[in-house]
Amino acid sequence: MSKSMPIYTDEFRKQIVNLYCSGKTAMEITREYGISKTSLYKWAKNDKNSGSFRKKDNITEDEKELIRLRKENKQLLMENDILKQAALIMSRK
Repeated sequence: MSKSMPIYTDEFRKQIVNLYCSGKTAMEITREYGISKTSLYKWAKNDKNSGSFRKKDNITEDEKELIRLRKENKQLLMENDILKQAALIMSRK
């Protein structure tokens, strides 16, 4: 049976980050609230960088560019395949 990941609200995350920033240790917070240290550190970093916990708000410009280029590359490959098939069909006639 797989263990499902809990869903935390932005308000809960903000409260946890505030506790961490006010001086409570990561070990105390993780024990008391049952969250991982990794999550706590990630939430604190995201809150500091953008003030948001959403992934799309915490993507760097380079990552955005990479995503855009991958989409464009996929589109161009698909168009290239279509043109190859059309060329085959036209050459048979």
